Amino acid sequence: MTDQTQLREAEQTAPQPQEHPLETGLPGLAPSEEFSRRLEHFAQKAHVLAGLTSSGKVRPFDAFSHLRAMWEPLASEGEKLIESPAEEKPAMVGLSAAEAAERLRRYGLNQAVVEKRIGFGLRLFLAVRNPLVLLLVALGAISYLTDDVTSALIIVSMAVLAVTLKVVQEAKADKAAAQLKRMVHTTATVLRDGAKREIPLAGLVPGDVVLLAAGDMIPADIQLLKSKDLHVSQAMLTGEALPVEKQAPHEAADSPRAKALDDPGLCFMGANVISGTALALVVSTGSATYLGGISAKLSEKRPPSDFDKGLKKFTALMLYFMMFMVPFVFFANGAFKGSWSEAFMFALAVAVGLTPEMLPMVVTVCLSKGALAMSRRKVIVKRLEAIQNFGAIDILCTDKTGTLTQDKIILEKYLDVYGAQDNSVLEYAGVNSLFQTGLKSAIDVAVIDSATKNRDRVDTSKYGKLDEIPFDFMRRRMSVVVKDKSSDKSLLICKGAAEEVFKCCTRCMQKGNLVALGPEHRETMERVVRDLNEDGFRVVALAYKEVDGSRTDFAVADESGLILMGYLAFLDPPKESAAEALRAMIAHGITPKILTGDNAVITANICRQVGLNPAGPIVTGEMVAAMDEHELAAIVEERHVFAKLDPMQKSTIVAALRRGGHVVGFMGDGINDAPALKAADVGISVDSAVDVAKESADIILLEKSLAVLESGVMEGRKVFSNITKYIRMGASSNFGNMFSVLGASIFLPFLPMLPIQILVNNLLYDFSQAAIPTDNVDEEFLARPRRWRIDDIKRYILYLGPVSSLFDYATFFVMLSLFHAWNNPTLFQTGWFVESLLSQTLIVHVIRTDKIPFLQSRASLLLTLTTFSICAFGLWLPYSPLAGFLGLVALPGDYFWLLALILFVYMCLTQVVKSWLARRLNQPAPGLPGPAAA
Repeated sequence: MTDQTQLREAEQTAPQPQEHPLETGLPGLAPSEEFSRRLEHFAQKAHVLAGLTSSGKVRPFDAFSHLRAMWEPLASEGEKLIESPAEEKPAMVGLSAAEAAERLRRYGLNQAVVEKRIGFGLRLFLAVRNPLVLLLVALGAISYLTDDVTSALIIVSMAVLAVTLKVVQEAKADKAAAQLKRMVHTTATVLRDGAKREIPLAGLVPGDVVLLAAGDMIPADIQLLKSKDLHVSQAMLTGEALPVEKQAPHEAADSPRAKALDDPGLCFMGANVISGTALALVVSTGSATYLGGISAKLSEKRPPSDFDKGLKKFTALMLYFMMFMVPFVFFANGAFKGSWSEAFMFALAVAVGLTPEMLPMVVTVCLSKGALAMSRRKVIVKRLEAIQNFGAIDILCTDKTGTLTQDKIILEKYLDVYGAQDNSVLEYAGVNSLFQTGLKSAIDVAVIDSATKNRDRVDTSKYGKLDEIPFDFMRRRMSVVVKDKSSDKSLLICKGAAEEVFKCCTRCMQKGNLVALGPEHRETMERVVRDLNEDGFRVVALAYKEVDGSRTDFAVADESGLILMGYLAFLDPPKESAAEALRAMIAHGITPKILTGDNAVITANICRQVGLNPAGPIVTGEMVAAMDEHELAAIVEERHVFAKLDPMQKSTIVAALRRGGHVVGFMGDGINDAPALKAADVGISVDSAVDVAKESADIILLEKSLAVLESGVMEGRKVFSNITKYIRMGASSNFGNMFSVLGASIFLPFLPMLPIQILVNNLLYDFSQAAIPTDNVDEEFLARPRRWRIDDIKRYILYLGPVSSLFDYATFFVMLSLFHAWNNPTLFQTGWFVESLLSQTLIVHVIRTDKIPFLQSRASLLLTLTTFSICAFGLWLPYSPLAGFLGLVALPGDYFWLLALILFVYMCLTQVVKSWLARRLNQPAPGLPGPAAA
């Protein structure tokens, strides 16, 4: 489908153009600034008078008289527009439809982020590409070509089962994540051929002229041409909680402006308009936007995670063992026994026996079970492999807004002129916010909410409204005129930016008395405001004066001679659970680091409130930009709080931490967080995040809470524990069995076990471990981050494998000396088959925990049932109808007493060796704060 076709279809469903708030701001159509100002004031006053008239507080004729008086100067200004038509001639018509179509072909659709979906074919290919799966397929093919169809079916069935489970479970996880997405059809208002049109965002091109109003999303990177009271939220790009003011430059730039987020004349795709109106020129679309640059970063190949590296190293380790042992078995048996074909089949069975063929299945089932358990804890897993990384995290990088804080502005303090709490300040502020008729800002909502909660100390019901002087961004203050019914006094109450309110004040309240404002008072006022600002508060000043209650018309000129009453201090406060959640994370061996785009002052204040030690001065984005790679590597280890960062700097810090040997999680929900989400071992987002953040994340939280995150980490550690149990048990047992095969192959005149017996033994053992994903995990294992340590796995193989072989050789001795199996190969093979199956199945209970099995740590019910069921099945096989097919015979009764003794001593010795090994291995891994052995 072409770009034009997509746009035509979208335009058919786009809403029809509506009257836009900036219509009066178009050159050639707009009135003068003076007329616009008077018209806005007239409309606001008419709205106020309508309310007063309907409530009976103002007579209709008085309202009419007042509006008629205001209309005369407004009409006079309108007449001036007719007198100067020259101002209207250079009308801005925007691009023509033909020019827009040509530019669309040249620049492409205005899409910064293109979602990539994994189809069934690609998902299947990625699952089959697993080295262990490929090895099993190859071994199955060799078995088939050598006419061993039974072995081929068994081997290939293992591979098919592992691949099927992986594909199905990952598809389910992606489907769950897809259900969280919000599908939004967004349009922009543009000038085309001199007329306003509503078109899909994808159809914007450089050179388009767009109109913006409150609630609009910034559709591309734009240069402001004309603006009025424009405030934009850039929270998704910078992390700043409060809107920033943007305004068109007084003079047009001679050359294209460099893209800087703090440039007041530029707005960027991904931001949205909070208030005001604007006319702007599109300068960049699609991939050329600031957001598009972030998207390009996201399209880069994800670096391999700690989990990916661990599996790759383990697979390589098993292949190395196989490359040594299989040829040795083949040549030893061929040379000593003379049958090279038999030696080949036996060596092939040994190769299968050494392969932890159930690893892909066990890993997938463990991860799938973990994903299901995490979903019940409000955590959705998009990429299954991320679960283990979740448990291995030793550093969590997170934004401040909404994670540590409530992401909601509240009134924290209401103070008198000298900084002491004063309930009367809250009462007057509540009256001001309650009675103003304009769009209530977050500050007004916070004031009203605080006044409502303090009804026992604040009474706003005793006031009645007379008039108001609306807010505008030039004065940066607003006033209401009210009558106090209890005292019959009329008051003008003014609230606004501290410096603007100070200009209007001549007196202040001092210990209940009115005093003139002198230099010492102004010094105190500035000091109090400065101290509050340094503590991260946004400060608003409050003033009042008594007025003539018989008047019905008040104007900006009445905002003079005011009495300064005090200050209102606002903050995005920390969550009540943040401090406790941080302590819990630190107790679990996770170091939190704050990476935010907000300013350092506010960030420092929040960190103090939640008990997070910055470990030195806060590092700013400007400081990070000046560092080289070595300086940054040192500073990210030492410091825990980074502020005023841009998106790429967040990603750079995460990458530096990973290079330092850490497993890093990053939690974010904004566009500015997307590069860091992808750079981390685990990207964590929330369901309310922007789409690009959710696309970049591996895990999505249904609640933006560190407490929810902590429960997910614990589940990740459980998953990793159960995966490593299989690896330790399977690899050490398989190695021990094959080590026994090597010795037996040299001195026995026959095969110690038939190829079909090795395959069945291996299959039954793997089935006994299929319940490992349901197993219980010791609390001690969950206390610290866990990660792959391939050297430790190697030690388990090299230490516990020979212990297994030692008792295999004891079984050989029993079978040869007590039961005279030198001349009875079938009896020998049956005896070792049963002992081998029972020993490696029961030893699961010893190796699964560092504690004493059955007494200090018990396996899950399902794992207990599967292991003992397999043991019973193995004891039954020599007496079953399958015995002949498998080459098994009935065993003498005395064998079982000796078997019980061998198994008991084997489990005791394994427990001793395992405990000694665990003490050696449970030392802090590099970069980790505590025990972390895999």
